[in-house]
Amino acid sequence: MARTVLIVEDEKIIRSSLREFLIGEQYSVSDAGTVADAIALAKNNDFQVAICDVQLPDGDGLDLLRRLHQLNPAMFVLIITAYATVESAVEAFQSGAFDYLVKPVIFDDLSNKLDRVFQYRDLYFENQALRRELARHQDFDEIVGSSQVLQALQETIRKVSVTNSNVLLMGETGTGKELVARAIHTAGPKRDEKFMAVNCGTRPEELLESQLFGSVVTSSGQQSAQQGILQHTGSGTVFLDEVAGLPLSTQAKLLRAIEYQEIMPVGGSETVTVNARIIASTTRDLSRKVAEGEFHEDLFYRLDGVKIHIPPLRDRLDDIPELVEHFIAKYSVAMGKRVTGATSET
Repeated sequence: MARTVLIVEDEKIIRSSLREFLIGEQYSVSDAGTVADAIALAKNNDFQVAICDVQLPDGDGLDLLRRLHQLNPAMFVLIITAYATVESAVEAFQSGAFDYLVKPVIFDDLSNKLDRVFQYRDLYFENQALRRELARHQDFDEIVGSSQVLQALQETIRKVSVTNSNVLLMGETGTGKELVARAIHTAGPKRDEKFMAVNCGTRPEELLESQLFGSVVTSSGQQSAQQGILQHTGSGTVFLDEVAGLPLSTQAKLLRAIEYQEIMPVGGSETVTVNARIIASTTRDLSRKVAEGEFHEDLFYRLDGVKIHIPPLRDRLDDIPELVEHFIAKYSVAMGKRVTGATSET
């Protein structure tokens, strides 16, 4: 695969000489003389490395660096500066530059730094791939079993986890819906963000809404705001257990949070932006609840985009021996007792 480089330099002679040198070094090169041209190229091309001058006629090279990272977080950037000072180097690194070059650019220095960039880049993505592979196995540690039905469930989790779609988990009590929700979260790209679980069927309406949407309390003329879970989770995952238990008024507020990514805290007068992924679960038939007027139809369709049925243990009896071994090992450690195994009688 060709190594792709974007050169952003307003001085035509320097830009042309850099381009000719890099083409001779077998790089695939594009060039721009302004911030606007660079942004246009970056929007339509997946550059691996950009080489940017600090001073450009229509903007600042460090601002351009940040915009390039917004367009392509995987792009590595080298900054060209006319003055090699500690302050300029610190500013470049703080802005996200991998390294910097000093004018006049020495080709050997450029070649060496590009070699380092691509070596680091290859190691970085190899490391990320290994982490994902390790996580792929760790994500299902608590989902025990190797039956065909469970393997199919795990494959579905892997496919769903890489999307940002809302998910509806359906299954009987005790089938492990929260385990599946956590697995979807930790197998996805936002595994390092928060995972928050809420039981929707066990709290009074006002308390539940304060927990979900937050609250604003005014006392002695002073307002005190308390974040709700939807805001506190950030771009992580909120698991709504037994979503069928939500009151209709709360359902309407949740629908707005999903549709418009905004909520109104209890007692507040200004909306708050939220960006959490919603995974909901239910033991009930939500389509029937919709027909009976007990569940908002629009909310049902918003949650029902990806539906996963979690099988009960009676549908995967082959997993029982593995489950027995798993729980023996787990609770032997927790209780400080040595249990070597179980017989068919016990």
